[in-house]
Amino acid sequence: MYNARTSRSRIRRIIIPVVAAAFAMFLAGCGTSAPAKSGPKNVIVLIGDGMGFAHVTASSYYETGTPDGLSYQQFPVQYGMSTYSASGIGYNQVEANSDFDYFKKRPTDSAAAATAMGTGKKSYNGAIGVDMDKEPIINLCEIAEKAGKASGVATSVNFPHATPAGYIAHTERRGNLQDIARQMVFSNAEVIMGAGHPLYDNDGQLLETPDFSRVDTEAVWNMLVSGGTEADGNTVQDIDGDGKADAWTLVETPDDFEALTTGATPKRVFGLARTASTLQQRRAGDRKTEVAFQTPFLETVPSIATITKAAINVLSKNPNGFFLMVEAGGAVDWASHSNESGRMLEEQIEMNRAVDAVIEWVEANSSWEETLVIVTADHETGYLCGPESGNITGEDGKVTAVWNPITGNGIGEMPNMAWYSGGHTNQLVPFYAKGAGSELFEQYADEWDAKHGYYINNTEYAQLIERLWD
Repeated sequence: MYNARTSRSRIRRIIIPVVAAAFAMFLAGCGTSAPAKSGPKNVIVLIGDGMGFAHVTASSYYETGTPDGLSYQQFPVQYGMSTYSASGIGYNQVEANSDFDYFKKRPTDSAAAATAMGTGKKSYNGAIGVDMDKEPIINLCEIAEKAGKASGVATSVNFPHATPAGYIAHTERRGNLQDIARQMVFSNAEVIMGAGHPLYDNDGQLLETPDFSRVDTEAVWNMLVSGGTEADGNTVQDIDGDGKADAWTLVETPDDFEALTTGATPKRVFGLARTASTLQQRRAGDRKTEVAFQTPFLETVPSIATITKAAINVLSKNPNGFFLMVEAGGAVDWASHSNESGRMLEEQIEMNRAVDAVIEWVEANSSWEETLVIVTADHETGYLCGPESGNITGEDGKVTAVWNPITGNGIGEMPNMAWYSGGHTNQLVPFYAKGAGSELFEQYADEWDAKHGYYINNTEYAQLIERLWD
């Protein structure tokens, strides 16, 4: 009997190496326009932490009045993506579509998800860049550097938070924030940007007592400020191979970030927005409001779209290309944990604008033939659905799982939606891709879900990128 999933899996094992090799040969024959290694010259991954299909739909209704009007919702490659960790229960699509509560069982955390997405291998909840034996796994930033490319991470939350950490650092426990911060500062990356400033609170106000643990130690902070190269017995990396340590250039203000979006840039940029935990989500005001943008945004911090443009401009100076991970919706997760409808939509919309900025850069300064753009999530948070969802008991006593859709009320109006959890869930999350090599994801989408169709595993985009760059 013909089995679509089995057949696609067999095809994948045969075709992927052949297609990858053919793709490499094609690039090798493209003359000076080809990167130093095979595969896409540039890869940009944008992640909404906690972003499920419903979060995207809700923001689309708010911004466009339709459920599918966002730029990345038009990408040619669209799948679901499973998120379970090695600590979880996997993904059983039969149970997933018959029991509303199934998705709440032993979901992944952001650390395990970032490790899977950043390295191509699953690990336990809490792991940052290490396997089940707590041994380091090579990540996409390191793979890019080995291929002669530039690399970097940017985020709308603390820079050593789990998602960016999973693409650079290696540690047994995500709570080792000082160790993660130290590894990031002394890594080979050319760009690190986000929140986590040691001198400011969540409203951009100076603290009475600085919190230097956010950047590891006061000595590390002083090194970043001065443009030095040594702190606490560590020396920053020589990234250009000239035998000299390459110091970071520190940027902090919105004007600093904006200035980096065009023109010449330093070799390496450490960007710390003047805020503690998040760019905007934890600012003062009613965080439980049902209305987005009710409290004015802080003007003392850059937008994640500006940070993204700055990061790309720095990294794109490498003629061999670059890898960039942007946790553009880092606080989608934080708002969803607290069921903050207004703040969640703000964060999701800010992420949407960062994606738009990436698309604009590709079309103005690169091309879809040399750059791969991926928009996805590490997991879903908050179990966001339409109202009156759940395990519903009918008049006949039969229990049916119901996921009512989110509906809209027009542009600029809050959609009709409801929260069913304050934690992570095991739902499939959206995966969108466009550009160089994106068509190859079809060979990985060999699992089937009744609601979302074919889907990939969260380890597989890193596996494909590594294959194309090797």
